[in-house]
Amino acid sequence: MEFFNKVGKMAIGSRLRMLTETISEDAARIYKLYDIDFQPKWFPVFYVLQDGAEFTITAIAKEIGHSHPSVSKIIAEMVKNGFVIEKKDKADGRRNMVSLSAKGIEVGKKIQDQYADVTNAVEELLSQANHDLWKAIEEWEYLLEQKSLLRRVQAHQKIRESNKVHIVPYEPKYARAFKALNEEWISQYFKMEEADYKALDNADGYIINNGGHILVALYNDEPVGVCALLKMDDPDYDYELAKMAVSPKARGKNIGFLLGQAIVEKAKSLGAHKLYLESNTILKPAISLYHKLGFVKVAGRPSPYERANIQMELELK
Repeated sequence: MEFFNKVGKMAIGSRLRMLTETISEDAARIYKLYDIDFQPKWFPVFYVLQDGAEFTITAIAKEIGHSHPSVSKIIAEMVKNGFVIEKKDKADGRRNMVSLSAKGIEVGKKIQDQYADVTNAVEELLSQANHDLWKAIEEWEYLLEQKSLLRRVQAHQKIRESNKVHIVPYEPKYARAFKALNEEWISQYFKMEEADYKALDNADGYIINNGGHILVALYNDEPVGVCALLKMDDPDYDYELAKMAVSPKARGKNIGFLLGQAIVEKAKSLGAHKLYLESNTILKPAISLYHKLGFVKVAGRPSPYERANIQMELELK
């Protein structure tokens, strides 16, 4: 169709829905062709019950991949139309067992010719197509099970948004943003401590003038993320990665990872061999980010922060 050629692949949901409607309409006509008063949406449940066994609604839902409410509704319709019967489980009166009725069993015998003809028609259709739709559907189901379309869109959104992010060196004009961004997350989860005020009230004097560095993430020229390297007088570590903060309104744009990567590269360019950081395990996204950057957990060093309950290091190669 011209519309789908114009819109492109982003209309896949609409196109699949249209194809499904076309096939479903034909399916309804096919049942009438074989003189079977039956709704196509009942077929998965009917097929499961066709061997004569009894099933719970939960078992049927699991077998056909439908939700429990959806299967309950279908069974209610099939009971009303006389195709299935529902009764209490003898072993467990809290659940109902579902099976085909005498009418359903009779239809199961009658429908075999329809099964054969429909299968042959579909095989014919597949043989005339350049691509095997059945195998493609199976492949798509597997791929979407591994990573949903939503997650894939979110990943591409993050990539696109991250292209608008620019990491720049700290300048005094960013001092207010450096303090505000850090105060925001610290106050949300903990309380400001003396060591925080030392670094945030005088970033130039406490960090920059002592051999440290700060990077700022700009999104549409607005400072939305910061991260610092504090020079350490330590036999094991060259710098401490500290005061990383990203504005809540800018999250989901990969800014934390971009800042982390940039600060690590900055440390390498300064000749650093090992970085250190302190955090709190309640900050799960931050801990996950540090692991992603290559940091590993260490222990044993005193901390100036009450909130610190995890220490990590990164060997630079």
